[in-house]
Amino acid sequence: MLGSLQLLVLAVLAVVVFVVQLVALVDAARRPASAYVAEGKLAKKIWLIILGVAALIGFLGLPPTYLTSGSFFNVIATAPAIIYWVDVRPRIAPYGTGKGRPQGPTGGW
Repeated sequence: MLGSLQLLVLAVLAVVVFVVQLVALVDAARRPASAYVAEGKLAKKIWLIILGVAALIGFLGLPPTYLTSGSFFNVIATAPAIIYWVDVRPRIAPYGTGKGRPQGPTGGW
């Protein structure tokens, strides 16, 4: 019983991690390239590659393969998504998505 519960928790965590990685990739793709440069972050193309590889590793770590050694890599591949959400996205968010919005920081000065 306990083993089944642990497997269920691991499976749910693997799916959650993959969703976080995938949403970070989509969000990074929607942001204007100029925002990354203006905020002194790695170029948009580099972030897309990093997050794309992380999402691929996350996808490969989904059930039923999460019991293999791929789950270890999935844990490591979570780091780029966390860094994006905590450090990069808050800095580039004011630039909008580049679709009909201002391309510079928004808000009152």
